[in-house]
Amino acid sequence: MRAAIAVVCLLMSGCTVMDFVRGRHRDVAEEAPAARRVETPPPKPSDVLKPPPPDIASPVSDYFYARAGYFAPKITTEIRLDSDFATPGTLLNAETDLGLDDAPGQGQLEFMMRMRERNRLRVNFLQLNRDARVDLTRNIDFGNQTFLVDDRVATLIDWRMISMTYTYSIFKRERFELGAGLGLHVLVAEARGTVPARNQREQATGAGALPTIAMDAAFRISRRWAVTARGQQFSTSFRQLDGSLSDYHFDVQYRLRRNFAFGLGYSATKVRVEVTDSDFPGLFNIDVKGPELFMRASF
Repeated sequence: MRAAIAVVCLLMSGCTVMDFVRGRHRDVAEEAPAARRVETPPPKPSDVLKPPPPDIASPVSDYFYARAGYFAPKITTEIRLDSDFATPGTLLNAETDLGLDDAPGQGQLEFMMRMRERNRLRVNFLQLNRDARVDLTRNIDFGNQTFLVDDRVATLIDWRMISMTYTYSIFKRERFELGAGLGLHVLVAEARGTVPARNQREQATGAGALPTIAMDAAFRISRRWAVTARGQQFSTSFRQLDGSLSDYHFDVQYRLRRNFAFGLGYSATKVRVEVTDSDFPGLFNIDVKGPELFMRASF
């Protein structure tokens, strides 16, 4: 009898121990997820005030740039200066007939300012000032003067163009920007011919403005390389003026530093103006195109 009671007690105590172990295991299992919860620490004030990393510098993100370059163009110039009595003058090729340099090295300046995110204003300045002395191979009617064959003529042609172009970015992403807008080009030209031996002199100066429809684009290839392109063109015939202007440019830039780049480009500008007023009656055509090496500072 005592043996039977002892067996029953052992069985009961074994069940109690097993129940305790199982219950403890369940408690640990239920509490384990809570133990694994890790609260994210609050951000440090230094992290909150830390500015975001800067954008990659490129023509797409620049708010201002100044560019200076050396331009080596090939120039073709046609000029005709009529008399005060509307008698047409002789149509001349300034490089062939008057001995002007057809490939002068030339400095070039350009500025751009971005207003807000998508509005840009670009300003360009180009001046070609050339003079020469040559013995004429034919008679030339130049304004109110007639220069004779074998006369030694001193000639000067000064041509300046200031261009202001506004574009709005109709498409803008981190790497690419495309804009469209309007341009205004102020042209000033001076032509002078003298024969010192016979005290002959003829001079004319004219100025005018031509509008254009403009487009430009910029693409960042990588962190340091980018390309830009632009073009504008217009033609008009109004009262005493018949003129046209086209201007195209393409370049490749290498960003040496965040605020400094250099590059190689190609520009082509063509202007045709025929005027019948008293200031500069006649025709002036100029075609300027060639490579350009430039430096560019921006921010």
